[in-house]
Amino acid sequence: MFKSARITALFILVFFLIPKKQFGQKLQKDQIKELAHQYTIASFPMLKELLSIPNDAFFKEDIEKNVQWCEKAFGNRGFSTQRLETTTVPLLLAERKHKNAKKTVLIYLQVDGQPVDSTKWFQQSPYIPTLKKLNNSGDWEPISWESIKDYQDDWRVFARSASDAKGPVSMFLTALDATSENEITPNYNIKVIMDFEEELGSPQLPDAVIRNKDLLSADMLIVFDGPRHITNRPTLTFGARGIATLQLTTYGPVVPQHSGHFGNYAPNPAIRLSRLLASMKDEEGRVTIDGFYEGIHIDDATEKILRAVPENEEQIMERLQIAETDKVGTYYQKAIQYPSLNIRGMQSGWVYEKVRTIVPDRAVAELDVRLVLESDPERLITLIKDHIKSQGYVVIDREPTKEERLEHPKIATLTHEISYQSFRTDFDSEVGLWLTRALENAFGETPIRIRMSGGSIPISPFVNTLGIPAVTVPTVNRDNNQHSPNENLRLGNYREGIQTMIAILNERL
Repeated sequence: MFKSARITALFILVFFLIPKKQFGQKLQKDQIKELAHQYTIASFPMLKELLSIPNDAFFKEDIEKNVQWCEKAFGNRGFSTQRLETTTVPLLLAERKHKNAKKTVLIYLQVDGQPVDSTKWFQQSPYIPTLKKLNNSGDWEPISWESIKDYQDDWRVFARSASDAKGPVSMFLTALDATSENEITPNYNIKVIMDFEEELGSPQLPDAVIRNKDLLSADMLIVFDGPRHITNRPTLTFGARGIATLQLTTYGPVVPQHSGHFGNYAPNPAIRLSRLLASMKDEEGRVTIDGFYEGIHIDDATEKILRAVPENEEQIMERLQIAETDKVGTYYQKAIQYPSLNIRGMQSGWVYEKVRTIVPDRAVAELDVRLVLESDPERLITLIKDHIKSQGYVVIDREPTKEERLEHPKIATLTHEISYQSFRTDFDSEVGLWLTRALENAFGETPIRIRMSGGSIPISPFVNTLGIPAVTVPTVNRDNNQHSPNENLRLGNYREGIQTMIAILNERL
């Protein structure tokens, strides 16, 4: 043991004594790991500063502050930047060319975050990043930022967008610093596209990609977003489901009525909506709408890929605290290969301290449909609409008129938006093999490779319009509370995210 310690100490000494220019291409695992550790500590002020800027896309003045911060951050690192204007807020493109580079890698970063309800956060503000550690009672206890230089991997930074997805932004900027300051130059050009409306579904992105096709041209796309596999091992994800959203409204009396006077007389829209929604799925969670799963076939080769992911179904169920799962697929990875129909929210009347004895005037359900490549989103929307009609409803896309209310016993308003389609890239594509090599060099093991994630990211406009393959490189901890109060980033994941990105910048294409 004493001899091993001496060898380790000698390696670290030699590492810091080697002139930076001698690192060259290509760094090995221990060098990448040590660089990541060194630059992680130096980057904490930047991470804290970035997380302190409010980034709800509904507030354009706050988004402008984020755009300006990113312009400065990438400009300081030798990138040229330009805004790609849209009808709302711009996208930001940063570009850095490297000598003798023959290929261009496009990198997607998300900078906006979900809205916040400050009353649900266990700290002063979601935009005041708070360092915390788990105490003996199992609670997250705030600790001073002065402690950060001696951080432990399981400590966490709590703030909106800590994981989704400003954490990866800071990781990438730190990796750029580590490689540039140690004279490690990628042999490819880099373009970075920053999205400031991802949490709104990136509504301006498809048109922006079409209008700026030449500016965005590249050979491949990397997406720095999302959580690692539940084992927290290095992960690559080769696809993601797309998403469409729907709003469904049923109607009762034109205004809420006293339930004593009109209960048993005025139809209750909440009951009607509940029956309508329940008719769309069976007891085992499978969509009953004819043709919804049409075109999906899991062959033996795909089954082998899905089974290779080291999933523990019992562990997943315990984490979710559920006794059984829906039966769309026989296991988790298989389930997310199919389109889904989800009720993401319902409202009718009032509840809790505002409850009142009324027959509501309407009931509203917000739905989302997760899309896969084999499913045409317009076709799925039509199937849902036709199903609603089959239940006796007249379906319109607006508020009903008085005449329509008096003529039709059952009216439903259905509106929808298709945000973006699914994408999927082959494991043995150039980008897939390149990223696999990079992560193997960084961590000494083959990363977990996932065919498709269940969540959605707005990448299909790039894949379809630019004609390039895309792979997601997730880095953050899975239990990060993204989209929810008390979102957090595990510091061990932050450091290993930097390690991952250094390895990618170091890996030759």
